[in-house]
Amino acid sequence: MTNNLILDRLIGVKKRFVEVGELLTSPDVMSDMKRYIKLNKEYKELKPVVEAYEKYKSAIDNLDSARALLAAEKDEEMREMAKAEIDSLLGTIPEMEEEIRFLLLPADPEDEKNAVMEIRAGTGGDEASIFAGDLFRMYSKYIEAQGWKVDMNYFTEGTAGGYKEIVFNVIGDGVYGIMKYESGVHRVQRVPQTETQGRIHTSAATVAVLPEAGEFDIEVRNEDIRKDTYCSSGPGGQSVNTTYSAIRLTHIPTGVVVTCQDEKSQIKNLEKAMRELRTRLYNLEYQKYLDEISHKRKTMVSTGDRSAKIRTYNYPQGRVTDHRINLTLYNLPSVLDGNIQELLDKLQMAENAERLKESDY
Repeated sequence: MTNNLILDRLIGVKKRFVEVGELLTSPDVMSDMKRYIKLNKEYKELKPVVEAYEKYKSAIDNLDSARALLAAEKDEEMREMAKAEIDSLLGTIPEMEEEIRFLLLPADPEDEKNAVMEIRAGTGGDEASIFAGDLFRMYSKYIEAQGWKVDMNYFTEGTAGGYKEIVFNVIGDGVYGIMKYESGVHRVQRVPQTETQGRIHTSAATVAVLPEAGEFDIEVRNEDIRKDTYCSSGPGGQSVNTTYSAIRLTHIPTGVVVTCQDEKSQIKNLEKAMRELRTRLYNLEYQKYLDEISHKRKTMVSTGDRSAKIRTYNYPQGRVTDHRINLTLYNLPSVLDGNIQELLDKLQMAENAERLKESDY
């Protein structure tokens, strides 16, 4: 991608940025909340590209000026200053171009959304439930460190600890774009607490990360929903409360069922359940997009394939291996304590590299 091609592309982006900024102040747009939200999102996405464009254009202009000075200047000291500036700019401009190439990649429109995460115990019996609990603890610590919020929807505890299933919302800036890499089968290799012979067992848990559907993303008709209420239950089946506050919603056309029992208020549980139902219905369509890109990206990063084994946590060797990018880290205790940023960064880099191969830049 030559300088002229970069500038041509960025000039178009700058023009659209100005246009969107003007539209956001238009009375017609401000009275149409759905359109306003969409344009405001586009404006925020274009802003870093425009800022990079301004810096890049300034660097190109300075390079042209320094070259013109070098060609015309007779004073040796001034010529040396011009040469130094040229050398410096020739070193930084390629870095700017590389950054811009990434910024010009079309963003996944879901990346800025909150996420619904579910962790389910897989093969391994009680040990799988315990491991699902370990994963929830790992994510909880990472989420807390990011300044995000966990909003619990539903869980079923394992008989020996952990969870058979746990569903929760993660609320914050750009959550889905970061956490989407965690979708898939997570495998653990260790001696279970219930093992008396000291043998290493392999167990698994499945993680699914879904972009939370907004109010305007999908329309759900009330007549398509069957609502059931029941008493919330805690560990061992004991009743948490004596009112019918727990909610189960069934979307009749698709058969999608969601449950929420975390709140004591039926109204609050209904709000959460509706939010999750919208998300799951929205993701039926979103999955078609994920299936399409999965044929293009060998790393299978963020394709939503829940059956793919993505990561192994090996206790005897103290290692974590991500199979999509062949990355092994020997800091298992730290990772399980929520320090997963290095894994997420490397996965994002791998996906960006593949997306660059797909692009025209």
